[in-house]
Amino acid sequence: MPGDEVSEDEQTMVLEAFADTILPGAKRSPGDRAIAGVSATPGAVAAGALTLLRTPATGVTGGLEFLVPALNRHAEEHAAANGWALDETVPPFVALDFEQRCSLVLDLTAPGNPERDGWVALALFCNMAYDSAAHLPTAEAVASGHPGLRAMGWAAPDVDGLWRFPDYSYRRAVADLHPGTDRAGNPA
Repeated sequence: MPGDEVSEDEQTMVLEAFADTILPGAKRSPGDRAIAGVSATPGAVAAGALTLLRTPATGVTGGLEFLVPALNRHAEEHAAANGWALDETVPPFVALDFEQRCSLVLDLTAPGNPERDGWVALALFCNMAYDSAAHLPTAEAVASGHPGLRAMGWAAPDVDGLWRFPDYSYRRAVADLHPGTDRAGNPA
């Protein structure tokens, strides 16, 4: 809609606030407004949610120019409906506190909301950045101490960058090898 254009800085701040609502993290500095700081550990933003959201292969990148202004409009409407005052020095969604952001995101992702699919997709990519480091090669993410993979205890690869599990991931063989399997583990 005309007049809904947002600067790249505002888009970044709003997307960071959304990602932090989905998977909260620690504030980067005392004055950090996008990250609410309800967690002492790194969350979606530190895990690279914005990098993933801005990766064209995700399919959501083109919609960000519409989703960010829509999120701000919804924040204004949600605040007005609940009698919450917004700090006008930051984008409306960023002006909401953590509980208020959660309340709005719950409404946006609720069954029956006609915009639900867009908000759920945005939330899924925020989770994906943390859970799988989808924007990075896995070996690189592990080597750099990616917060999500580190929190899950993701094992480092072998020296050659490949993962092998000589002790089995379940600590026991779950099936016999096919008789045609070669020494490298490839089927014949």
